[in-house]
Amino acid sequence: MGIHYDYKSTRGEKAMRKEAKRKARLEQRKAKRITQGKPEESQDEMHDIHKPITLEDLTNPDKS
Repeated sequence: MGIHYDYKSTRGEKAMRKEAKRKARLEQRKAKRITQGKPEESQDEMHDIHKPITLEDLTNPDKS
């Protein structure tokens, strides 16, 4: 008989499993994309352009 004996008889079943697997992966990606979404763009406070940038501003950005 050999390994190729049941190829044609299981071809449709394998194709359906492959298609289902592909659709499941697509759904997972879509769900992941929806949950992550675009990160909300927070408005970072910009440095006052009329004030010179000091070493303290660069090393300690949490200080207001």
